[in-house]
Amino acid sequence: MEKPLAIKLRPTSLKECLGQKHLIGDNKILSNLVKSKKLFSMILYGKPGIGKTSIALSLVNDLGIRYRLLNATINDKHDFQVVFEEAKLYDGIVLILDEIHRLNKDKQDLLLPQLESGLVTLIGMTTSNPFHSINPAIRSRCHLFELHELDSSDIKEGLLRVVNENILPDLSISEDSLDYIANVSGSDLRYAYNLLELAYYSKDNHVIDLEFLKSIDNKHNFFHDKNDDGYYDVLSAFQKSIRGSDVNASLHYLGRMLKAEDLDSIFRRLTVICYEDIGLANPSMGPKVMAAIDACERVGLPEAIIPLANVVIELALSPKSNSAYLAINKALEDIETGRCGNPPDHIKTNSKDYKYPHDYKNAWVNQQYLPNNIKNKKYYIPKETSSYERTLKQVNDKLDKLREENKSN
Repeated sequence: MEKPLAIKLRPTSLKECLGQKHLIGDNKILSNLVKSKKLFSMILYGKPGIGKTSIALSLVNDLGIRYRLLNATINDKHDFQVVFEEAKLYDGIVLILDEIHRLNKDKQDLLLPQLESGLVTLIGMTTSNPFHSINPAIRSRCHLFELHELDSSDIKEGLLRVVNENILPDLSISEDSLDYIANVSGSDLRYAYNLLELAYYSKDNHVIDLEFLKSIDNKHNFFHDKNDDGYYDVLSAFQKSIRGSDVNASLHYLGRMLKAEDLDSIFRRLTVICYEDIGLANPSMGPKVMAAIDACERVGLPEAIIPLANVVIELALSPKSNSAYLAINKALEDIETGRCGNPPDHIKTNSKDYKYPHDYKNAWVNQQYLPNNIKNKKYYIPKETSSYERTLKQVNDKLDKLREENKSN
């Protein structure tokens, strides 16, 4: 059976990989590892179709290192043991492990000693955030490299290779058709290759124009075209419409994203909006957004539009507060500029001078918690856009008053 176009065009060297200029190229870290003939355990993470497997295979090819390719979901313990025995035989091996976030405990227990001893060098690949989804013991033994989304020029460069190298014989495709494929691919090079190959074999004469492409591909380029009616512009407009309490605009931009069927982007953006823009003005929205996301994942499209419409309407019409967002950014600013200091001695681990608040009336005792050099710092400034945060403000003001009174005593 003939290999798909995406497999035929898989790079064999880092020099052939598209995008990822922050990792590949002159004086970049992965290219320098090849120059130094050195490889360390690493995890490559990012969206599907942006080159994780290509980079992993290119690294071992460029270095001429023995390797084996496994999948954490498909391959069982025996497959891992075979690789480790081979590593012992040849005094080392590179294990390229796809879907590493799905590695179960039994396989983790097998892998960890091999990583620890240096017998196995791991290149893990995942679409998930490794800080949340990968065993910390494995993560601590690896360098983490995030792969960025490919832009339309990267995708078009890959498509032009097909044309210029005559990989699909007698292919004739217009410039605007190449642009269309690059735009609707949503940074997924594999998707772009698959669409081009489908179009090629769907026409007897192999002549592909824009009208024909649109007839076989139902994705709308307005959402994924980052240079025109852009992907990020629509996401930005969606959040700003909810923040500005315009329910109709919020539903409009939700509809545009639903047309692109990009539920993951909608879920992430709703979660951010909930805590950045609604925040403490209406904390009940957090569980409501999570419930809506769970409902969408259970029913899928097209029914997912119903819980999403419900929660977007409520977010748009909800009272707003960014006080928590501002507060944590002020705290981070102090930390990043070195305004920290040590915790007071009485709240350090096992201090005998610590006063346990639950032993005192109203679970409050006069006690310093911030470091000495910022002990009077105030990060949280309550807003009064809702009854809930007004209540928080009352509690905060009362505690501030108690602290002031205790200072003067």
